[in-house]
This record gives sequence, C-alpha cells and structure tokens, in this order.
Amino acid sequence: MRSTVIKFFILSLVILLSACTDKQPNSKTENSLPEESSYLGQKPPGKTPEAFAPKLVTTTNWEYSGVFNPDMTEFYFLRQVEGSEEREFVVYEKRNNQWNEVVISPRQGQPFVSPEGKTMHLGRRYMERMDSNRWSGIKELDAPFNELPIMRLTASSQGTYFFDEFKQDLTGDIRYSRLKDGIYEEPKLLDEKINNGRSFHPFIAPDESYLIFDSYREEGYGNSDLYISYRQQDGSWGTPINLGPEINTKAWEASASVTPDGKYLFFNRKVGPDEGRNVDIFWVDFQVVKDLKPPLKR
Repeated sequence: MRSTVIKFFILSLVILLSACTDKQPNSKTENSLPEESSYLGQKPPGKTPEAFAPKLVTTTNWEYSGVFNPDMTEFYFLRQVEGSEEREFVVYEKRNNQWNEVVISPRQGQPFVSPEGKTMHLGRRYMERMDSNRWSGIKELDAPFNELPIMRLTASSQGTYFFDEFKQDLTGDIRYSRLKDGIYEEPKLLDEKINNGRSFHPFIAPDESYLIFDSYREEGYGNSDLYISYRQQDGSWGTPINLGPEINTKAWEASASVTPDGKYLFFNRKVGPDEGRNVDIFWVDFQVVKDLKPPLKR
C-alpha cells in the first residue's frame, strides 16, 4: 500500500514539472503584437513602394492622404464612398490591440495631425483634441489664413505652418508662417527654388530640417513628382531633389508625409488607365529618401 502511494506521488510530481516547463517565459501573450501591428497589421515595405493595406484601405476606388497620429494608434484618410461619387473622412483606431474603422464625416479637407497630437489640421479648417477619444467640432483659422485657398497645411513642432495656396488657373505656391508670441506672422513665400508656380501639398519635418512637396517640373518623370529640400546651415532651403524613379513615375505622385516614428514615407499615386478616378495610398521605407541627402560640405 505504502509503495503504491509513493509511486502515485512521484508520477504526480513528474506531470506537474512537465506542465511547468511547457510555459516558456518569453512566449507572446495575447496582448503582444509584432511591429507591423502599428501599421494596421501590415508587413512594412522595403525600398520599393507598395500599396498600403490592400482591400482594407487601398481599393480600386479613390483613397487619399493617409496620416497617423503621433502615438500611431489612429490612421486618418479620405476615400470615395462605395458606389457613389461622394467622399468621406475615415479613421482606423487601435483600441485593445484591435484596429476598428470609424467614418467621421463627409470629406472636410486634407487631414494632418500636428506633432504634439493636439490639432487636426484640415486645410484652413481644424479640430482640437478634447480627450483621447474625441475631437472638437470643426473650426476656421483666423486671419491671416481665413481668406487663403489652402489645400494642405502641415505644422512643425515649433508651430510653424507650411501650406500651399491653390489658384484658379491651377497654379500654386508654398508659404510659411511662424508663431511669434502666440500670434502667426503674415505668410511668406518660399523662394523660387521651391516655388516654380506649380508646387503643392507641403510636408514639413517636425524639426524643420526638411520639406517634402510635389511639383510639376521639366526634369520630372512625366507628371507631378515628389521632391525634398533640406534646410541648410544658414537657414535657407537647398535645391529640391527629385525622389527618383522608385517613387516617381509617369503618373501623378503627390501629398507625401512621413510617419511619426520616422520610418516610412506615405504618398499618393494615380493608378490605372482612367487617370484621376483611382488614387491609391502607397508607402515605402524612408531610407530611400535618406539615401538622397547630399553630404555636408566641409
């Protein structure tokens, strides 16, 4: 009897130890997600541009101007309403490690979230963050911006606005306005290296070290191309550099932005034979752009 009890005890102990060793201390929990979970569950691209989130965001319809908020938990973009010519403002929100789609409203302008996350710019309109889940109603910028035909406005961490001024003759220029003592100065034109009469959709780096924009230029690849200009040591802007044939094609490329983590370039491209009706959101490793930066002069 005693021998039987001892054997049972030993067998139970072996089973218990075996169960404990099956639990690996480094195994993933239900709440741990791979890096790509920050990008709607998408596998990040390399140095060749790819359509972003096929079937989820990118479809055979019109999708435009995808941007993340600073902590990468919200992705905003514009899209065509299925079966309609109307367009709507959409967000994918990451809550409890799940991405959920919410239609915010009909199209209200081109979205850009300020670097500190407190303002959603929509051209010359904007919304303010009320709390982690809510934005205010749409407001209008005051003078000197309220009368300007702005398509896209982006802001640096210093609060400087960079925006385009779209004109009725389909030309446009890029301007900037600095915040001084709580008041925005009168907007100023960037120099002719940036402005050639058809320069649009500026994206200013948070630290104002570079400016990305799209422009129609003779040396381009056929239509609107993406360019980058780096801030020089004297504060001026360097000669714009075409982002090259991996990003620019014979089609229309425009409206670029860089993810808040600095890893990926997002931009738009017209796709297909019916040019203009199918615009897709693309992304690519930002290293492609970094590789174009000229060495510092000594």
